[in-house]
Amino acid sequence: MRVHDSRKFIGAALTLALALGLSAPVVAADSTTTNETVMVGGAAMYPSRNIVQNAVNSSDHTTLVSAIKAAGLVDTLSGDGPFTVFAPTNKAFAALPSGTVDMLLKPEHKNSLIKLLTYHVVPGRLTVRDLDRAIKQGGGKATLTTVEGDTLTLGRDGKWLTVSDDKGDVAHVTISNVIQSNGVIHVVDAVLMP
Repeated sequence: MRVHDSRKFIGAALTLALALGLSAPVVAADSTTTNETVMVGGAAMYPSRNIVQNAVNSSDHTTLVSAIKAAGLVDTLSGDGPFTVFAPTNKAFAALPSGTVDMLLKPEHKNSLIKLLTYHVVPGRLTVRDLDRAIKQGGGKATLTTVEGDTLTLGRDGKWLTVSDDKGDVAHVTISNVIQSNGVIHVVDAVLMP
């Protein structure tokens, strides 16, 4: 009963946030998208499939997929969106303090896991072109409001697009513009903490 109620709450919260514009990003989505198939984690990411359908095939994102399932976010991230997901790799999760992932995957820590995962999701389909435009307009930085409700700060470090959490920890986008039927994935090399 609690799992069903939690899913309904998260789905309703995401719908409400999107409808009211409470979590609207600071840039409009790029009107030009690519339909190219990109390889991530040894698997083709098909633009005709949704975020979850593609992520389950990436050998670099098995921890993320397990977390999405444990948090009950499969239906949400399979929904219409659109969503921009900053997707941490298995190596990124492995870099967390020992035992963190195992703890978060336990049912009693589901709310913390939901908070962590939705901190990596921004409403809208934001390509690197959109993000770079926002960074330029912001004088070298751009701020996005996540579905979770906190902010991420974007910038550039040489050739790298960077995403920083509220604590100042930085993730680098290692693979960008992985177009999905319901959004876009940007692979990142660190887990961001709300």
